[in-house]
Amino acid sequence: MNLASPSWLAVQIRNRSRSMGLKLLLVSALALLMLIPALFVESIVEDRTSRAKAVIQDIGGRAGGQQTVLGPTLSIPYNVPAPYKGASSTPGVYVVFPSKGDAAVRVRTQERHRSLFKVPVYQAELKFDAMFDLTGVPSAAPAGAELDWSRAAIVIAASDARGALADGTLNAGGKTITFVPAENAGGQNVRLPLAYFDARLPDLIQPNTTFNVTANLRFSGAQRIAILAYGKSTHLAAEGDWPSPGFDGGFLPVKRTVTTQGFTSEWSVPFIARGIPAEGTITAVSTLDQTGMGISFIEMADPYQSVSRSLKYALLFIGLLFLSYFVFEVTAGKRVHPAQYILVGVAHIIFYLLLLSLAERIGFDWGFLMAGGATVLLLAANAQWIFASRVQGLRALFVFSLLYFFIYLLLRLEDNALLVGAVASFLAVAAVMYFTRNIDWYSSIPVGNAQSSATADREAV
Repeated sequence: MNLASPSWLAVQIRNRSRSMGLKLLLVSALALLMLIPALFVESIVEDRTSRAKAVIQDIGGRAGGQQTVLGPTLSIPYNVPAPYKGASSTPGVYVVFPSKGDAAVRVRTQERHRSLFKVPVYQAELKFDAMFDLTGVPSAAPAGAELDWSRAAIVIAASDARGALADGTLNAGGKTITFVPAENAGGQNVRLPLAYFDARLPDLIQPNTTFNVTANLRFSGAQRIAILAYGKSTHLAAEGDWPSPGFDGGFLPVKRTVTTQGFTSEWSVPFIARGIPAEGTITAVSTLDQTGMGISFIEMADPYQSVSRSLKYALLFIGLLFLSYFVFEVTAGKRVHPAQYILVGVAHIIFYLLLLSLAERIGFDWGFLMAGGATVLLLAANAQWIFASRVQGLRALFVFSLLYFFIYLLLRLEDNALLVGAVASFLAVAAVMYFTRNIDWYSSIPVGNAQSSATADREAV
Protein backbone atom coordinates (compact mmCIF):
# COMPACT_ATOMS: atom_id res chain seq x y z
CA MET A 1 0.00 0.00 0.00
CA ASN A 2 1.29 3.41 -1.03
CA LEU A 3 1.05 5.55 2.12
CA ALA A 4 1.79 8.71 0.14
CA SER A 5 -0.95 8.15 -2.46
CA PRO A 6 -3.62 10.86 -2.88
CA SER A 7 -6.36 8.39 -1.91
CA TRP A 8 -4.67 7.63 1.40
CA LEU A 9 -4.26 11.38 2.11
CA ALA A 10 -7.94 11.96 1.37
CA VAL A 11 -8.90 9.27 3.87
CA GLN A 12 -6.66 10.85 6.50
CA ILE A 13 -8.19 14.29 5.89
CA ARG A 14 -11.74 12.89 6.12
CA ASN A 15 -10.84 11.11 9.36
CA ARG A 16 -9.38 14.36 10.71
CA SER A 17 -12.53 16.19 9.70
CA ARG A 18 -14.76 13.72 11.46
CA SER A 19 -12.50 13.89 14.51
CA MET A 20 -12.72 17.68 14.78
CA GLY A 21 -16.47 17.64 14.20
CA LEU A 22 -16.97 15.05 16.89
CA LYS A 23 -14.66 17.02 19.20
CA LEU A 24 -16.83 20.12 18.84
CA LEU A 25 -19.96 18.10 19.62
CA LEU A 26 -18.19 16.51 22.58
CA VAL A 27 -17.18 19.91 23.96
CA SER A 28 -20.78 21.08 23.69
CA ALA A 29 -21.98 17.97 25.51
CA LEU A 30 -19.41 18.52 28.27
CA ALA A 31 -20.65 22.09 28.72
CA LEU A 32 -24.18 20.73 29.28
CA LEU A 33 -22.79 18.07 31.63
CA MET A 34 -21.24 20.78 33.84
CA LEU A 35 -24.76 21.94 34.72
CA ILE A 36 -24.99 19.00 37.13
CA PRO A 37 -22.33 20.30 39.58
CA ALA A 38 -23.77 23.80 39.05
CA LEU A 39 -27.08 22.50 40.44
CA PHE A 40 -25.29 21.23 43.55
CA VAL A 41 -23.73 24.67 44.05
CA GLU A 42 -27.17 26.25 43.62
CA SER A 43 -28.55 24.01 46.37
CA ILE A 44 -25.75 25.21 48.67
CA VAL A 45 -26.67 28.82 47.88
CA GLU A 46 -30.32 28.11 48.65
CA ASP A 47 -29.37 26.51 51.97
CA ARG A 48 -27.29 29.53 52.96
CA THR A 49 -30.09 31.83 51.85
CA SER A 50 -32.60 29.97 54.03
CA ARG A 51 -30.27 30.18 56.99
CA ALA A 52 -29.77 33.91 56.44
CA LYS A 53 -33.56 34.43 56.30
CA ALA A 54 -33.98 32.55 59.58
CA VAL A 55 -31.37 34.76 61.25
CA ILE A 56 -33.03 37.88 59.81
CA GLN A 57 -36.41 36.83 61.16
CA ASP A 58 -34.96 36.09 64.59
CA ILE A 59 -33.00 39.32 64.97
CA GLY A 60 -35.68 41.37 63.22
CA GLY A 61 -38.39 39.95 65.46
CA ARG A 62 -36.49 40.98 68.58
CA ALA A 63 -36.15 44.52 67.22
CA GLY A 64 -39.83 44.81 66.32
CA GLY A 65 -39.88 43.32 62.86
CA GLN A 66 -41.34 45.05 59.84
CA GLN A 67 -43.41 47.82 61.37
CA THR A 68 -46.64 49.17 59.91
CA VAL A 69 -47.98 52.26 61.69
CA LEU A 70 -51.43 53.84 61.73
CA GLY A 71 -51.69 57.54 62.54
CA PRO A 72 -54.34 59.21 64.75
CA THR A 73 -57.84 57.91 64.06
CA LEU A 74 -61.04 58.57 66.00
CA SER A 75 -62.67 55.52 67.56
CA ILE A 76 -66.22 55.79 68.96
CA PRO A 77 -67.92 52.79 70.58
CA TYR A 78 -71.54 52.28 69.62
CA ASN A 79 -74.38 49.97 70.52
CA VAL A 80 -77.30 48.82 68.39
CA PRO A 81 -80.32 48.08 70.65
CA ALA A 82 -81.90 44.64 70.54
CA PRO A 83 -84.46 44.44 67.73
CA TYR A 84 -86.93 42.52 69.88
CA LYS A 85 -87.47 41.58 73.48
CA GLY A 86 -85.12 38.87 74.69
CA ALA A 87 -82.48 39.56 72.04
CA SER A 88 -79.09 41.05 72.91
CA SER A 89 -77.76 44.40 71.71
CA THR A 90 -74.94 44.59 69.15
CA PRO A 91 -71.81 46.52 70.15
CA GLY A 92 -69.27 47.90 67.69
CA VAL A 93 -66.72 50.57 66.99
CA TYR A 94 -67.30 53.50 64.68
CA VAL A 95 -64.16 54.91 63.04
CA VAL A 96 -63.64 58.45 61.77
CA PHE A 97 -60.48 59.33 59.86
CA PRO A 98 -59.03 62.83 60.02
CA SER A 99 -59.95 65.04 57.09
CA LYS A 100 -56.25 65.80 56.66
CA GLY A 101 -53.19 63.91 57.83
CA ASP A 102 -49.60 65.16 57.72
CA ALA A 103 -46.87 62.76 58.88
CA ALA A 104 -43.10 63.01 59.22
CA VAL A 105 -40.75 60.06 59.75
CA ARG A 106 -37.07 60.19 60.64
CA VAL A 107 -35.19 56.87 60.49
CA ARG A 108 -31.73 55.98 61.76
CA THR A 109 -30.37 52.55 60.90
CA GLN A 110 -27.64 50.17 62.01
CA GLU A 111 -26.61 46.63 61.15
CA ARG A 112 -26.71 43.86 63.70
CA HIS A 113 -24.55 40.79 63.13
CA ARG A 114 -24.83 37.16 64.04
CA SER A 115 -22.05 34.94 62.78
CA LEU A 116 -21.68 35.80 59.08
CA PHE A 117 -25.14 37.28 58.74
CA LYS A 118 -26.23 40.88 59.21
CA VAL A 119 -29.65 42.48 59.52
CA PRO A 120 -30.54 46.17 59.05
CA VAL A 121 -32.50 47.46 62.05
CA TYR A 122 -33.72 50.98 62.64
CA GLN A 123 -35.08 53.45 65.14
CA ALA A 124 -37.83 55.71 63.85
CA GLU A 125 -39.19 58.95 65.22
CA LEU A 126 -42.72 59.54 63.95
CA LYS A 127 -44.84 62.65 64.14
CA PHE A 128 -48.48 62.64 63.04
CA ASP A 129 -50.59 65.76 62.65
CA ALA A 130 -54.31 65.22 62.14
CA MET A 131 -57.26 67.58 61.66
CA PHE A 132 -60.68 66.18 62.55
CA ASP A 133 -63.97 67.66 61.34
CA LEU A 134 -66.86 65.90 63.05
CA THR A 135 -69.57 67.88 61.31
CA GLY A 136 -72.29 65.45 60.25
CA VAL A 137 -70.75 62.46 62.05
CA PRO A 138 -72.02 59.77 62.03
CA SER A 139 -73.14 59.52 58.44
CA ALA A 140 -72.53 55.79 57.87
CA ALA A 141 -73.47 54.21 61.22
CA PRO A 142 -75.70 51.11 61.33
CA ALA A 143 -79.41 51.80 61.64
CA GLY A 144 -80.36 52.58 65.21
CA ALA A 145 -76.74 52.74 66.42
CA GLU A 146 -76.17 54.83 69.54
CA LEU A 147 -72.67 56.32 69.71
CA ASP A 148 -71.06 56.59 73.15
CA TRP A 149 -69.16 59.89 72.79
CA SER A 150 -67.98 59.69 76.41
CA ARG A 151 -65.79 56.73 75.51
CA ALA A 152 -64.48 58.15 72.24
CA ALA A 153 -60.70 58.08 71.89
CA ILE A 154 -57.88 58.87 69.48
CA VAL A 155 -56.34 55.60 68.36
CA ILE A 156 -52.90 54.84 66.92
CA ALA A 157 -51.47 51.44 66.04
CA ALA A 158 -48.27 49.58 65.15
CA SER A 159 -47.47 46.06 64.00
CA ASP A 160 -45.46 45.05 67.07
CA ALA A 161 -45.69 46.89 70.38
CA ARG A 162 -42.38 45.35 71.47
CA GLY A 163 -40.66 47.83 69.17
CA ALA A 164 -41.84 50.83 71.21
CA LEU A 165 -38.84 52.80 72.51
CA ALA A 166 -40.90 55.30 74.50
CA ASP A 167 -44.51 55.93 75.42
CA GLY A 168 -46.47 57.56 72.65
CA THR A 169 -47.88 60.98 73.43
CA LEU A 170 -50.83 62.95 72.08
CA ASN A 171 -50.91 66.75 72.10
CA ALA A 172 -54.39 68.25 71.79
CA GLY A 173 -56.16 71.27 73.22
CA GLY A 174 -53.05 72.36 75.08
CA LYS A 175 -52.76 69.01 76.86
CA THR A 176 -50.29 66.15 76.55
CA ILE A 177 -51.73 62.68 77.05
CA THR A 178 -49.96 59.33 77.03
CA PHE A 179 -51.33 56.53 74.90
CA VAL A 180 -52.31 53.31 76.64
CA PRO A 181 -53.12 49.89 75.17
CA ALA A 182 -56.62 50.02 73.73
CA GLU A 183 -57.74 46.80 75.38
CA ASN A 184 -57.07 48.36 78.80
CA ALA A 185 -59.17 51.36 77.93
CA GLY A 186 -62.60 49.88 77.46
CA GLY A 187 -61.84 47.08 75.01
CA GLN A 188 -61.80 49.36 71.97
CA ASN A 189 -59.79 47.11 69.69
CA VAL A 190 -60.20 48.14 66.07
CA ARG A 191 -59.63 44.50 65.02
CA LEU A 192 -57.07 45.11 62.30
CA PRO A 193 -53.82 43.09 62.45
CA LEU A 194 -52.05 45.76 64.53
CA ALA A 195 -51.48 46.57 68.21
CA TYR A 196 -53.72 49.52 69.15
CA PHE A 197 -53.26 52.32 71.68
CA ASP A 198 -55.69 55.07 72.55
CA ALA A 199 -55.96 58.35 74.43
CA ARG A 200 -59.22 59.75 75.82
CA LEU A 201 -60.21 63.37 75.14
CA PRO A 202 -63.78 63.62 76.52
CA ASP A 203 -63.76 67.43 76.68
CA LEU A 204 -62.49 67.83 73.13
CA ILE A 205 -64.22 65.05 71.19
CA GLN A 206 -67.82 66.14 70.80
CA PRO A 207 -70.33 65.94 67.94
CA ASN A 208 -70.00 68.59 65.20
CA THR A 209 -66.66 69.92 66.46
CA THR A 210 -63.36 70.55 64.70
CA PHE A 211 -59.99 70.03 66.38
CA ASN A 212 -56.33 69.20 65.69
CA VAL A 213 -54.10 66.61 67.37
CA THR A 214 -50.42 65.70 67.16
CA ALA A 215 -49.09 62.25 68.02
CA ASN A 216 -45.41 61.45 68.66
CA LEU A 217 -43.99 57.93 68.61
CA ARG A 218 -40.59 56.24 68.79
CA PHE A 219 -40.37 52.72 67.47
CA SER A 220 -37.68 50.27 66.47
CA GLY A 221 -38.00 47.69 63.73
CA ALA A 222 -36.14 45.78 61.06
CA GLN A 223 -36.00 45.75 57.28
CA ARG A 224 -39.12 47.80 56.56
CA ILE A 225 -41.39 50.53 57.88
CA ALA A 226 -44.73 51.51 56.39
CA ILE A 227 -47.19 54.29 57.21
CA LEU A 228 -50.87 53.77 56.43
CA ALA A 229 -52.80 56.54 54.71
CA TYR A 230 -54.70 57.46 57.87
CA GLY A 231 -56.33 60.67 56.60
CA LYS A 232 -58.87 61.37 53.89
CA SER A 233 -55.89 63.08 52.28
CA THR A 234 -52.47 62.13 53.60
CA HIS A 235 -49.05 63.69 53.18
CA LEU A 236 -45.91 61.87 54.34
CA ALA A 237 -42.32 63.10 54.41
CA ALA A 238 -39.59 60.62 55.33
CA GLU A 239 -35.83 60.85 55.64
CA GLY A 240 -33.18 58.40 56.72
CA ASP A 241 -29.51 57.47 56.55
CA TRP A 242 -29.83 54.17 54.64
CA PRO A 243 -28.07 54.46 51.26
CA SER A 244 -30.15 51.93 49.32
CA PRO A 245 -33.84 52.14 50.30
CA GLY A 246 -36.62 50.44 48.41
CA PHE A 247 -40.02 52.15 48.13
CA ASP A 248 -43.05 49.89 48.05
CA GLY A 249 -46.59 49.46 49.28
CA GLY A 250 -49.88 50.73 47.94
CA PHE A 251 -48.42 54.10 46.93
CA LEU A 252 -45.00 55.20 45.70
CA PRO A 253 -43.40 58.52 46.63
CA VAL A 254 -44.03 61.53 44.40
CA LYS A 255 -40.54 62.80 45.23
CA ARG A 256 -37.40 60.95 46.22
CA THR A 257 -33.71 61.64 46.59
CA VAL A 258 -31.21 58.86 47.30
CA THR A 259 -27.51 59.41 47.97
CA THR A 260 -24.73 57.48 49.66
CA GLN A 261 -25.50 59.45 52.84
CA GLY A 262 -29.20 58.60 52.94
CA PHE A 263 -32.55 59.40 51.39
CA THR A 264 -35.51 61.75 51.50
CA SER A 265 -38.94 60.93 50.10
CA GLU A 266 -42.40 62.41 49.98
CA TRP A 267 -45.86 60.91 49.43
CA SER A 268 -49.18 62.57 48.72
CA VAL A 269 -52.35 60.44 48.79
CA PRO A 270 -55.61 62.23 47.94
CA PHE A 271 -58.98 60.96 49.13
CA ILE A 272 -60.04 59.54 45.75
CA ALA A 273 -56.76 57.57 45.47
CA ARG A 274 -57.08 56.10 48.95
CA GLY A 275 -60.39 54.47 48.02
CA ILE A 276 -61.66 54.07 51.60
CA PRO A 277 -64.63 55.93 53.16
CA ALA A 278 -63.88 58.80 55.50
CA GLU A 279 -65.86 57.10 58.27
CA GLY A 280 -67.67 53.86 58.96
CA THR A 281 -67.63 50.60 60.85
CA ILE A 282 -64.69 48.25 61.02
CA THR A 283 -65.95 46.38 57.97
CA ALA A 284 -65.90 49.56 55.89
CA VAL A 285 -62.24 50.24 56.68
CA SER A 286 -60.88 46.69 56.70
CA THR A 287 -58.79 47.35 53.56
CA LEU A 288 -56.77 50.13 55.17
CA ASP A 289 -53.65 47.96 55.18
CA GLN A 290 -53.56 48.21 51.38
CA THR A 291 -52.74 51.92 51.58
CA GLY A 292 -49.28 51.50 53.13
CA MET A 293 -46.43 53.77 52.07
CA GLY A 294 -43.40 51.58 52.66
CA ILE A 295 -39.63 51.98 52.91
CA SER A 296 -37.51 48.82 52.79
CA PHE A 297 -33.91 48.77 53.95
CA ILE A 298 -32.22 46.44 51.48
CA GLU A 299 -28.64 45.52 50.73
CA MET A 300 -27.22 46.89 47.48
CA ALA A 301 -25.22 43.69 46.95
CA ASP A 302 -26.89 40.76 48.66
CA PRO A 303 -24.27 38.00 48.21
CA TYR A 304 -26.84 35.21 48.06
CA GLN A 305 -29.00 36.95 45.50
CA SER A 306 -25.98 37.92 43.41
CA VAL A 307 -24.46 34.42 43.42
CA SER A 308 -27.85 32.90 42.63
CA ARG A 309 -28.23 35.26 39.68
CA SER A 310 -24.75 34.41 38.41
CA LEU A 311 -25.61 30.69 38.52
CA LYS A 312 -28.50 31.32 36.14
CA TYR A 313 -25.90 32.22 33.51
CA ALA A 314 -23.66 29.22 34.33
CA LEU A 315 -24.27 27.43 31.02
CA LEU A 316 -23.49 30.60 29.06
CA PHE A 317 -20.19 31.21 30.82
CA ILE A 318 -19.08 27.57 30.78
CA GLY A 319 -19.92 27.48 27.09
CA LEU A 320 -17.81 30.58 26.47
CA LEU A 321 -14.93 29.06 28.46
CA PHE A 322 -15.02 25.83 26.49
CA LEU A 323 -15.39 27.73 23.22
CA SER A 324 -12.31 29.78 24.08
CA TYR A 325 -10.27 26.66 24.77
CA PHE A 326 -11.56 25.07 21.56
CA VAL A 327 -10.40 28.11 19.58
CA PHE A 328 -7.01 27.93 21.29
CA GLU A 329 -6.87 24.26 20.38
CA VAL A 330 -7.63 24.62 16.66
CA THR A 331 -5.43 27.68 16.23
CA ALA A 332 -2.48 26.23 18.17
CA GLY A 333 -2.67 22.91 16.34
CA LYS A 334 -2.52 20.91 19.57
CA ARG A 335 -5.20 18.60 20.88
CA VAL A 336 -6.86 19.17 24.28
CA HIS A 337 -8.16 16.07 26.02
CA PRO A 338 -11.83 16.07 27.15
CA ALA A 339 -10.64 15.54 30.72
CA GLN A 340 -8.87 18.91 30.51
CA TYR A 341 -12.13 20.57 29.44
CA ILE A 342 -13.82 19.01 32.47
CA LEU A 343 -11.10 20.41 34.75
CA VAL A 344 -11.68 23.88 33.26
CA GLY A 345 -15.42 23.53 33.94
CA VAL A 346 -14.80 22.35 37.50
CA ALA A 347 -12.54 25.36 38.11
CA HIS A 348 -15.38 27.66 37.04
CA ILE A 349 -17.87 25.83 39.29
CA ILE A 350 -15.50 26.19 42.24
CA PHE A 351 -15.38 29.91 41.42
CA TYR A 352 -19.02 30.17 42.56
CA LEU A 353 -18.19 28.47 45.87
CA LEU A 354 -15.25 30.81 46.41
CA LEU A 355 -17.43 33.79 45.55
CA LEU A 356 -20.14 32.76 48.02
CA SER A 357 -17.77 32.01 50.89
CA LEU A 358 -15.77 35.21 50.41
CA ALA A 359 -18.79 37.46 49.81
CA GLU A 360 -20.27 36.39 53.17
CA ARG A 361 -17.18 37.73 54.91
CA ILE A 362 -15.81 40.67 52.93
CA GLY A 363 -18.72 41.71 50.71
CA PHE A 364 -19.64 40.82 47.16
CA ASP A 365 -17.35 43.25 45.33
CA TRP A 366 -14.15 42.23 47.09
CA GLY A 367 -15.22 38.60 47.10
CA PHE A 368 -15.73 38.66 43.34
CA LEU A 369 -12.37 40.36 42.82
CA MET A 370 -10.50 37.70 44.80
CA ALA A 371 -12.44 34.65 43.54
CA GLY A 372 -12.48 35.86 39.95
CA GLY A 373 -8.84 36.89 39.98
CA ALA A 374 -7.71 33.53 41.37
CA THR A 375 -9.81 31.63 38.83
CA VAL A 376 -8.57 33.70 35.87
CA LEU A 377 -4.95 33.16 36.89
CA LEU A 378 -5.54 29.42 37.24
CA LEU A 379 -7.24 29.14 33.84
CA ALA A 380 -4.52 31.19 32.14
CA ALA A 381 -1.77 29.09 33.74
CA ASN A 382 -3.62 25.96 32.69
CA ALA A 383 -3.70 27.17 29.09
CA GLN A 384 0.04 27.80 29.22
CA TRP A 385 0.63 24.30 30.62
CA ILE A 386 -1.61 22.61 28.06
CA PHE A 387 -0.25 24.37 24.98
CA ALA A 388 3.30 24.72 26.31
CA SER A 389 3.24 28.35 25.17
CA ARG A 390 3.58 31.53 27.16
CA VAL A 391 1.84 33.40 24.33
CA GLN A 392 -1.22 31.17 24.65
CA GLY A 393 -1.15 31.73 28.41
CA LEU A 394 -1.17 35.50 27.93
CA ARG A 395 -3.96 35.22 25.38
CA ALA A 396 -5.96 33.14 27.85
CA LEU A 397 -5.29 35.67 30.63
CA PHE A 398 -6.67 38.47 28.48
CA VAL A 399 -9.72 36.54 27.24
CA PHE A 400 -10.71 35.14 30.62
CA SER A 401 -10.21 38.50 32.34
CA LEU A 402 -12.71 39.96 29.88
CA LEU A 403 -15.07 37.06 30.48
CA TYR A 404 -15.10 37.42 34.28
CA PHE A 405 -15.37 41.18 34.03
CA PHE A 406 -18.40 40.54 31.84
CA ILE A 407 -19.86 38.30 34.56
CA TYR A 408 -19.41 41.05 37.15
CA LEU A 409 -20.90 43.66 34.83
CA LEU A 410 -23.88 41.46 34.14
CA LEU A 411 -24.61 41.05 37.85
CA ARG A 412 -24.32 44.75 38.52
CA LEU A 413 -26.50 46.03 35.68
CA GLU A 414 -29.63 44.20 36.90
CA ASP A 415 -32.36 45.82 34.74
CA ASN A 416 -30.15 45.83 31.61
CA ALA A 417 -28.54 42.43 32.28
CA LEU A 418 -30.51 40.62 29.56
CA LEU A 419 -29.68 43.22 26.92
CA VAL A 420 -26.00 43.37 27.81
CA GLY A 421 -25.76 39.58 28.06
CA ALA A 422 -27.34 39.08 24.64
CA VAL A 423 -25.16 41.73 22.97
CA ALA A 424 -21.96 40.47 24.62
CA SER A 425 -22.74 36.86 23.64
CA PHE A 426 -23.33 37.97 20.06
CA LEU A 427 -20.00 39.82 20.02
CA ALA A 428 -18.24 36.78 21.52
CA VAL A 429 -19.56 34.52 18.76
CA ALA A 430 -18.62 37.13 16.16
CA ALA A 431 -15.08 37.25 17.58
CA VAL A 432 -14.79 33.47 17.38
CA MET A 433 -15.96 33.56 13.77
CA TYR A 434 -13.36 36.21 12.96
CA PHE A 435 -10.41 34.49 14.64
CA THR A 436 -11.27 31.15 13.05
CA ARG A 437 -11.93 32.58 9.58
CA ASN A 438 -8.76 31.04 8.13
CA ILE A 439 -9.27 27.60 9.61
CA ASP A 440 -10.02 24.81 7.16
CA TRP A 441 -12.86 23.11 9.03
CA TYR A 442 -12.62 20.09 6.73
CA SER A 443 -9.10 19.60 8.00
CA SER A 444 -7.43 21.26 10.93
CA ILE A 445 -4.03 20.91 9.20
CA PRO A 446 -3.15 21.95 5.64
CA VAL A 447 -2.71 19.26 2.99
CA GLY A 448 1.00 19.98 2.90
CA ASN A 449 1.26 19.18 6.56
CA ALA A 450 -0.71 16.00 5.94
CA GLN A 451 1.72 14.99 3.20
CA SER A 452 4.66 15.64 5.50
CA SER A 453 3.02 13.58 8.22
CA ALA A 454 2.30 10.81 5.72
CA THR A 455 5.93 10.80 4.55
CA ALA A 456 7.14 10.62 8.12
CA ASP A 457 4.77 7.75 8.85
CA ARG A 458 5.87 5.92 5.68
CA GLU A 459 9.53 6.32 6.62
CA ALA A 460 8.81 5.10 10.11
CA VAL A 461 7.13 2.06 8.65
